[in-house]
Amino acid sequence: MGRLSVNLCGIELDNPIIPASGTFGYGYEFAELYDINVLGSFSCKGTTLQPRFGNKTPRIAEAPSGMLNSVGLQNPGVDAVISEELPKLAECFRKPMIANVSGFSIEEYAAVCEKLGKEPQVGWLEVNISCPNVHGGGMSFGTDPEMAAAVTKAVKAVTNKPVIMKLSPNVTDITAVARACEDAGADGLSLINTLMAMRIDLRTRKPLLANVTGGLSGPAVFPVALRMVWQVTHAVSIPVIGMGGISCAEDVLEMMMAGAAAVEIGAANLTDPFVCPKIIAELPAVMDRYGINELRDLK
Repeated sequence: MGRLSVNLCGIELDNPIIPASGTFGYGYEFAELYDINVLGSFSCKGTTLQPRFGNKTPRIAEAPSGMLNSVGLQNPGVDAVISEELPKLAECFRKPMIANVSGFSIEEYAAVCEKLGKEPQVGWLEVNISCPNVHGGGMSFGTDPEMAAAVTKAVKAVTNKPVIMKLSPNVTDITAVARACEDAGADGLSLINTLMAMRIDLRTRKPLLANVTGGLSGPAVFPVALRMVWQVTHAVSIPVIGMGGISCAEDVLEMMMAGAAAVEIGAANLTDPFVCPKIIAELPAVMDRYGINELRDLK
């Protein structure tokens, strides 16, 4: 075990750096730029039971210190992911990956998790109950503790892989949802997903996004994410992956000091595709600066 190594739900990671779902494709795309095996792991693009084209365009907008997206879970569907995307990934990635799962019903979540849970490349299932960019699914499950628990129970019933529930910040009390997921059997939690937001074009007097609202990510949300990770890690006993606006090694340490076992990096991948390997390379020197010997002892 190296000084950057951490444990996530019983699986050892060389380091805590995980590109977040929706910003890293299915992994092999970034393998054309660098050896993605330097990563701790990565979370694949959100996968649904059926193929989805996503929302109408425009679905990306800039914002101060961040960006808005309303992509709407565009993906080829779970069967195509298993038959086409995962074999391509196996050619360039030797570590377990995180399969990110989205759905529009409890049954759909369970069906996708059952399929992906059988794949040897999948180390964890990250169940997204927090997407703000689709109607009738995603966040509608993550804002109600009872619904969040129901999804958790259904997924746990069909797989032996660790289940990580991805939580929404668009709630009054995120700890209530976190505790409900833990009580229902979740092995871990990840947070935060994007904050609901919007922009208006002054010239057209219309929203910049075709979907009107979208999810805000980037450095602007980091303090909110840090606060929520701190709250949740003090409310539950299962591991938490912290995410939301992380863009440098110092942010990683701050998030882990708040209680995160590992971190996911999202929007920063879209502005600098090399940000994750850069952070991994910079972490030892930044740890030395703050007198940190091993990351696993940071909490």
